Amino acid sequence: MDRQILVTRSSMPDFEEYCNEIKKLWDSHWLTNMGVEHKELQNELEAYLGCPHVVLYTNGHLALENVISAMRFSRSGEVITTPFTFASTTHAIVRSGLTPVFCDVREDDYTMDADKIEALITEKTVAIVPVHVYGNLCDVERIAAIAARYHLKVIYDAAHAFAVKYKGVSSANFGDASMFSFHATKVFNTIEGGAVCFHDDELVEPLNDMKNFGIRGPERCVYVGGNAKMNEFQAAMGICNLRHLDEEIEKRKKIVERYRAHLENIKGIKLSAVQKDVESNYAYFPVVFDGFPADRNQIFDALASQGIMARKYFYPVTNSFECYAGLPTADPGKTPVAVYMADRVLTLPLYADLSMEDVDKICRIILSHR
Repeated sequence: MDRQILVTRSSMPDFEEYCNEIKKLWDSHWLTNMGVEHKELQNELEAYLGCPHVVLYTNGHLALENVISAMRFSRSGEVITTPFTFASTTHAIVRSGLTPVFCDVREDDYTMDADKIEALITEKTVAIVPVHVYGNLCDVERIAAIAARYHLKVIYDAAHAFAVKYKGVSSANFGDASMFSFHATKVFNTIEGGAVCFHDDELVEPLNDMKNFGIRGPERCVYVGGNAKMNEFQAAMGICNLRHLDEEIEKRKKIVERYRAHLENIKGIKLSAVQKDVESNYAYFPVVFDGFPADRNQIFDALASQGIMARKYFYPVTNSFECYAGLPTADPGKTPVAVYMADRVLTLPLYADLSMEDVDKICRIILSHR
């Protein structure tokens, strides 16, 4: 078997560039607790995203949990979200003492179907947590209008949407807050990491308190907080990677264009819609096998046999997880589109250094099953 081609590969700066960035840590011995690198990355992200407030976290999941907690919702509240997502989204809602109510997704871009939100709103509804998927953005304008009509908060799981823009506006600026993941597999990474982006000045203090045990000064503790601080080595990786991000996205774009050249207009293969007015980050390349002679699982196995590690992402839908068995709102039968897509979608390898020869090879294997 040839070398493996993984579904993703972390973007990293030159070794010397990173070493130069972290050299100052050996001088200061300040390795965590919001040091120089942490503050520099925060400032650079606020400028890059055009967002007034960015609070950094050790990972995206804790960022999402913390911003939900900062909203101070009633513990009996319901949150409308989507099951077509990674486990973290649903877990963050449930771990915050809230009940997820699952909205189905759209067939063209796999994001929350805004047409189905209002039917799910009850007197217990406190928020909407939509998910930008694969770099596709939710219908932010319609969701904003619905939220305003019913006086609901909107917190975007934007883990897949860093650097994506809609009508020239960064995805960081929609809703009451947006959470980004900076995990190693993402377009932009800080090794592990995440952030909450928002406009409300009142959220700055609680979000910073919550990630540092609720400590506000040497003799004050105002929240029952946890430890979710991004360390200096993570921040340094982010500073380096941000310098090269636009170049990395451009490389990803060329790979996506090559995939599309091979796979568009093939009977039984459905590609994600190109969204109007959206500048993509080309985070993932999902392919839905629907009526193709080979099904998704057969294509997955065929690629794996050649050392190509595609991913069934997202499968299964979160409202079918065994940990939610018995939860009245967790009924995958009520989200048939999400289930249908989850049973058929495969994300193909995509990262900046993926060669065009490898893209061609992947597509040849798929098309050989026609």
